[in-house]
Amino acid sequence: MNLSPGLLPILMPLPVLVPLLAAAGTLIFGRRPRTQRTLMLGALTAVVVICGLLLFLADRDGTTALQVGNWETPIGITLVVDRLSAGMLLVSSIVLLAVALYGSGQNIRDGDERQPTSIYRPTYLVLTGGVAAAFLAGDLFNLFVGFEILLAASFVLLTVGGTEERIRAGVSYVMVSMLSSLIFLTGIGMTYAATGTLNLAQLAQRIGAVPEGTRTAIYAVLLVAFGIKAAVFPLSNWLPDSYPTAPAPVTAVFAGLLTKVGVYAIIRTHSLLFPGGEFDSILLVCGLLTMLVGIFGAIAQSDIRRLLSFTLVSHIGYMIFGVGLASTAGLAGAVFYVAHHILVQTALFLVVGLIERQAGSTSLRRLGGLATASPILAVLFLIPALNLGGIPPFSGFIGKVALLQAGAEDGSVLAWTLVAGSVLTSLLTLYAIARVWSKAFWRPRVEAPEGHLAAARTPSLIEDSTDMLYDERAHPGRMPLLMVGSTAALVAVGLSLTVLAGPILRIADRAADDLRDPGVYITAVLGNSPAETGAPR
Repeated sequence: MNLSPGLLPILMPLPVLVPLLAAAGTLIFGRRPRTQRTLMLGALTAVVVICGLLLFLADRDGTTALQVGNWETPIGITLVVDRLSAGMLLVSSIVLLAVALYGSGQNIRDGDERQPTSIYRPTYLVLTGGVAAAFLAGDLFNLFVGFEILLAASFVLLTVGGTEERIRAGVSYVMVSMLSSLIFLTGIGMTYAATGTLNLAQLAQRIGAVPEGTRTAIYAVLLVAFGIKAAVFPLSNWLPDSYPTAPAPVTAVFAGLLTKVGVYAIIRTHSLLFPGGEFDSILLVCGLLTMLVGIFGAIAQSDIRRLLSFTLVSHIGYMIFGVGLASTAGLAGAVFYVAHHILVQTALFLVVGLIERQAGSTSLRRLGGLATASPILAVLFLIPALNLGGIPPFSGFIGKVALLQAGAEDGSVLAWTLVAGSVLTSLLTLYAIARVWSKAFWRPRVEAPEGHLAAARTPSLIEDSTDMLYDERAHPGRMPLLMVGSTAALVAVGLSLTVLAGPILRIADRAADDLRDPGVYITAVLGNSPAETGAPR
């Protein structure tokens, strides 16, 4: 495959531009849902192809920067693609496409049956553009802009339907997001006052000359802002109450992606701006507490959505573990685990949407007999569940082993404590998943304490209507093929991380090497040789 190196700068803005332009198109065709659907799915498919090319080119040619409008650095907007950002773009675009297909089958509505789905699709596309903008941003201000685009869209998606429960959760989510944004803005102001720039490459050059106390304060403020967005303990209490109330596709994309944008920001700033290890011990402690508090919370839940929300928090701890180690092996393990977790966690939340569709509830007190009623649904749950629990040879096992090896290589008491905590968390995750399996899938429904309260539904698969907007209230218990097919496809993509673990881990290793050498990033953006940058190594 011979692609010109000049193709990369042409492709770089497209993951942001394509969904935003498609969002404008879907607004124009607000009264034509089929046209809206075609625009959305076509745009998201194009983004997947573009992001695949970006990863191929970034892995082949290395880090590349683009100055939008040909403004000189750091005046204009800088977009940067390296192996980390390109990998995150590809995984997120695959998830966004799968969830969009799932949502088309489910027929998400804005309210009652008289209201169209017109606002969901443009908002979803705006969210897609915001996620891409955050991953591509080469300066702190445009990273903030990317966050705000996706957060503004998420406010709308979280309250789709306008029920009291969703509005209450939406208000909580808005308040927490506004607080994290204000803290982030404070960090941006402090950074500019101390260094005179917000460009990440220039910051990497100048931050070393900032007095140690000021530098520590800046990093602490940014870490708190990103920690809230990533749901790192003790800043994670907001998540379990915010996500489970939204429609299944919205919950799935939130769980899979939004916290990972915060994790990406932590990885980027920690490796590029603050690689000296001042906060490594704090990150390791927070990673350990995130794992344990999250998984103990999951064990205490009787609703599958809330249980998965707590496991989501728990497994963020594995990623912070890798970042806190600050080694090539640790960062490579964290990068691989981020990709694994996005795919697996999203797939599980989509399966939970199917469970609610099939059985009328997600409460373990009301569920039972799903393995007999719907074997397909049982398989779709079991594969990503075992993957999340780290059963070999799945990618969850591979990612955890990579992190455990990195911790063992570090050899410190704190690193070994994290190794023990990681193993315990993995075992408790298996326990939580086995509990869901035994209660919801294995036992007869008549043995569930509240099984008589869930609606009895007929297990079957049906073709979608002509418009592919299916009203679940008219046909309870039936799972449209589009919902099942998109879930199965995402489960298969998650399995591909196992089959292709070798090549993917090698890409993760190369991404970690780049992260460990800030000169690579600085040279791509500013054009200086590593020797001229004065960046910490």
